[in-house]
Amino acid sequence: MQKSIFLVCFLFLSFLNHAQIYEIEYESSYNGKVQSDQPKTVAWISETENYILNTNIKNQKTEYPFEISKIAKPDNTIVSYGFLNQNKIVSTSDSESIAKQEFEMTSETKKILGYNCKKAVTKINSNTIEVWYTNDLKLKGGPSSLGQNLGLVLQIERNGNSATTAVSVKKIKKTGIEKIISKEPSKTDLLSYRDLLWRSRFTTIKVFENETINFSEESKSNDSIKRFANGTIILKKVKFPKISAGENIFVEVKQHSNGDAYDRTGTVFYIPEDKKQSFFDGLQNGVKTLPLFENGNGKQYYGVTATENYLPAVEMMRFFTSFGINKFNHIQLKDKNWQTISPFRQDITELKPALSEKEIWVGTFIGNYDKGGHKVSLDITIHKSSQQVHKNNMVIPVFSTINIMEMAGQDYATMFSSEKGLEMEFTLDREIKNITMRYITTGHGGWENGDEFIPKTNTILVDGKQIFSFIPWRSECGSYRLFNPASGNFADGLSSSDLSRSNWCPGTVTNPQFIELGNLKAGKHRIQVKIPQGASEGSSFSAWNISAVLLGEG
Repeated sequence: MQKSIFLVCFLFLSFLNHAQIYEIEYESSYNGKVQSDQPKTVAWISETENYILNTNIKNQKTEYPFEISKIAKPDNTIVSYGFLNQNKIVSTSDSESIAKQEFEMTSETKKILGYNCKKAVTKINSNTIEVWYTNDLKLKGGPSSLGQNLGLVLQIERNGNSATTAVSVKKIKKTGIEKIISKEPSKTDLLSYRDLLWRSRFTTIKVFENETINFSEESKSNDSIKRFANGTIILKKVKFPKISAGENIFVEVKQHSNGDAYDRTGTVFYIPEDKKQSFFDGLQNGVKTLPLFENGNGKQYYGVTATENYLPAVEMMRFFTSFGINKFNHIQLKDKNWQTISPFRQDITELKPALSEKEIWVGTFIGNYDKGGHKVSLDITIHKSSQQVHKNNMVIPVFSTINIMEMAGQDYATMFSSEKGLEMEFTLDREIKNITMRYITTGHGGWENGDEFIPKTNTILVDGKQIFSFIPWRSECGSYRLFNPASGNFADGLSSSDLSRSNWCPGTVTNPQFIELGNLKAGKHRIQVKIPQGASEGSSFSAWNISAVLLGEG
């Protein structure tokens, strides 16, 4: 009996001594230039299994999330391990991908690290991939799952400019993988794995989830969400983490009709509370408690411009609902397969200084008079990035004429019927450099001669000097026909959603204009916006929703 146990142990130890593990390191290059800022790829290759990771993971000095792949032999099953955070590892397996790889074998050869290599070529997603492999070591593996059946892959080159090339091959006694995969992972399917890994790469702030925005006296606030203007405005207090210089912020809305068939103005906004009075006070106490703006056209507008003691709401994203998406998809037209949701997503990184480490009211408004209204979800996502487009450290709200409280008595922005337009004064307590105005504008008046359908010039003046002039216009609205099932059809063969409009289309986001103002010294300054607003016809009238903040360094 003792002899049998000894023999088993001897055979096992002999197997361990003869089981050879190779560690291959690969470096990345682009157009022949080594990408020194990237960790080297590491492959641990043996006769029974391969592991693919990088030097940071190997040395346990990487940030979460990260990923390790294992190729289990002989069936070449890819086992992926996703390290989402310190306490959570997920895994999935794929036993089909490697077997499906197809290569064109060539007669080309070359040496890499002294090993004789052959070239095989394949195409992946329109990319031409050259795989150089050797059979000198009688091993199969490489820096990715690609070419695992060919031999030991020592170089992968994509489109002739991007390459992953072996820089060292050495034998090792053990890998140390058990120190990295130190706990049992949660197993999941491939799509769920990819989704979990993707979502772990950024921070998601879930603001609203399938909330109703409608017009009804039955719309009431609860402990987490406040509703105003008969349910056309929803608000939630949101706490933002510290957002560093190398991070980007996106706002994302998913919307569909819950009964309203029309295209409507929508906006995602936040409420600055840096002054004695805020837009939130107007929501609670009535729009006429907000500062009054007049320009001589005989009308009164409330809460429109910044004053010494008040800042208007700041638009994060302006969007326009489509005609009845989802709710009215029963309207059938030949070869029209309607979309079921309108996705609106926009980069708002320039607003970072106003959001980082702040707890503020974030809201969404859709102007409508329908009891069913709309269903809306709102997420804000924060992503690490090495690209810094906007370097401002200040966000200064100056005006917003969009009548968010329309269903609570806030008038439409018709002040451009006066030659004076919108003119307001603001004060800087110090010099601000590299100022850019983030300006959003859309024209409204939905009849033949309304400004919605008539191109109009927007002219912006600062301290009496014309800074910028342009015609905001969108001519590609027909591209979004499949988002508009309830859009009316005309005798000329067009649909209402096809028509060009003053800087918006049903089912789209309106992008801001970024207007350079240069440096502004401390003291008082004046901004004026002029638009040749069209005349009213009967009960029909035009209006312009404009908003702006100043972005600067100070």
